[in-house]
Amino acid sequence: MLFQEQNSYEITSYIKKSKVAILPVGAVEAHGPHLPLGTDNYLAEELSKKLADEVGGLVLPTLPYGQVWSLSNFPGSLTLSNQTLTNLMVEIGESLFRQGFRIMTVINGHYGNAIALKEASRVLYEKFPDCKVFVMFYPGTKEIIRNVRESTPVHDSYFHACELETSYMLYLVEEKVQMEKAINDTPVIPETADVTPTPWSQFTKTAVLGDATVATREKGEKIISVALENMTRMIQQAKDELGC
Repeated sequence: MLFQEQNSYEITSYIKKSKVAILPVGAVEAHGPHLPLGTDNYLAEELSKKLADEVGGLVLPTLPYGQVWSLSNFPGSLTLSNQTLTNLMVEIGESLFRQGFRIMTVINGHYGNAIALKEASRVLYEKFPDCKVFVMFYPGTKEIIRNVRESTPVHDSYFHACELETSYMLYLVEEKVQMEKAINDTPVIPETADVTPTPWSQFTKTAVLGDATVATREKGEKIISVALENMTRMIQQAKDELGC
């Protein structure tokens, strides 16, 4: 159910029945020639809708801006500071819990948001210890990724506009993908990039980190299905613990 489509006369009963708020958080940034700037928003939003169907949650309007420092030099990229994003998330969370939600689930579509979202979840935990905050970024998918991936990853932790992310898009919002423009760009990321500030423009001109040409809808469905199963299990367990 979409939160913003309800009215104020009925929303209280929906909150009491559900207790689960699902907030898609994305970003606006370069994703190569084949994916739109709003890729992270589309992924977070569509995955949130699927999760809501499984757990009976209410999907909030997507927060479409994120921390995009690494790609801020690329055309179309818009960025917030970690502090701004953290403050936004804390204030949204405060509103949700005071409205009667017991579980806040953030579906993160952009890896760069992780630090700010984790900090916000800690602040909310201290303010509302009887409530639960989740920050989800395709949890528990390492094994299935190893099984379906054809290309060699360029980094141990993150991925971008590559086989994986393009496959997710093909599964969740295929109409937004221009596969005829997909490219294979496998840059060498210096080891210092993990230990010192390094704009991605220093090692890629395309903002593509890998081979997007081998992406398929089937790969995306397999990985997303595992992530969805894991998210559903964790939220259902939290609902049981909180008596929702």
